Amino acid sequence: MSQHLVLSFIGEDRPGLVESLSDTIARYNGNWLESRMAHLADKFAGILTVSVPQDQQEALVSALRDFEKLGLHVTVEVGKQSVGSGSTLSLSVVGNDRPGIVKEVSQVLHSLMVNVKELTTSCEPAPMSSDMLFKTEMVLVVPKNLLLSELEAALEKISSDLMVELSVKQFA
Repeated sequence: MSQHLVLSFIGEDRPGLVESLSDTIARYNGNWLESRMAHLADKFAGILTVSVPQDQQEALVSALRDFEKLGLHVTVEVGKQSVGSGSTLSLSVVGNDRPGIVKEVSQVLHSLMVNVKELTTSCEPAPMSSDMLFKTEMVLVVPKNLLLSELEAALEKISSDLMVELSVKQFA
C-alpha cells in the first residue's frame, strides 16, 4: 500500500537541488508524480507529489526534513485522492497590469463556486509599448449547473481591459 505526500519547498537556488530531492525520494522507493518548480526572486521554490510505500513514509519524511541543513525548507503534507464534480476548464486572462487582478478574478470564481485547480501568472512588457501586461492561466472545476456564458460574463465585468478566454479541455 502506498501513501501520497505533497511536498512544498523553498530555499536558496543552487545546482543539484532537484537531483538531491529525486535521489532522496528514490532511496525510499518513492515515485515522483507531479511537480511545479520555479526560480522566483532568487529563491528556488516548488511543490511536488510523490507516492511512497507506507512502511517507508516516516523515513522519507525524516530524510526530507534534513534538507533544512542545506538551506531548503521542506514542508510535507499527507495527500488524499480528491474527486471533483463538474466540468474542467482552461481559463486565460490578459490585461494591463495593476494591483488586485488576482483578487478580483478569484472573488468572481469563489462567488460562482468555481474551484481553482492550477494557477500560473506572469507579467511581461506589452508588444510595441512599455506597459506591463498581466497574464494568467488557470485550470478550473466549474459546477455542473453553471453556464460557461455566465462565468465569462461575470469575469468580463471586472474590467473592460481584461481579455477572458475560456475553453473546455480534457484533463487527465
